[in-house]
Amino acid sequence: MKFVLLVVGKTVEKHYITAIDDYIARTKHFISFDMEVIPELKNTKSLSMEQQKEKEAEMILKTIQPGDVVVLLDEHGKEFRSIEFADWVERKMHTVNKRLVFIIGGPYGFSPKIYDIAQEKLSLSKMTFSHQMIRLIFVEQLYRAMTILSNNPYHHE
Repeated sequence: MKFVLLVVGKTVEKHYITAIDDYIARTKHFISFDMEVIPELKNTKSLSMEQQKEKEAEMILKTIQPGDVVVLLDEHGKEFRSIEFADWVERKMHTVNKRLVFIIGGPYGFSPKIYDIAQEKLSLSKMTFSHQMIRLIFVEQLYRAMTILSNNPYHHE
């Protein structure tokens, strides 16, 4: 099984890039994990919010493979404590055969097409964070889940 974090647009701030890359490298000691980037849309000034979400959806759908389990990182999703997230991840490791794909959408969220293909929605907080920051928070929490599952001392109760 492979874990994938699919994001719209590249990470631009150097401090986030450094931290994200560090947690991805750490996480790869435990699981197969990659972050895939869908290019940002160009010339969006002429597009409505809905048109932008539809164009992003087309690009997202091209990356989804048969058998993928799609999980949206969405403000209306289920929230977990870190230990609960680790338990959820462990269950997925036993039930997902191909790829577990987590998606962080563009600036306006997801189109209905993407909501339709998602099996689940997770929220990392009730607060709003930048898309750059959510990437870091997610990879840190995935790493934390792996350390919890392997009884590594990284996580403290």
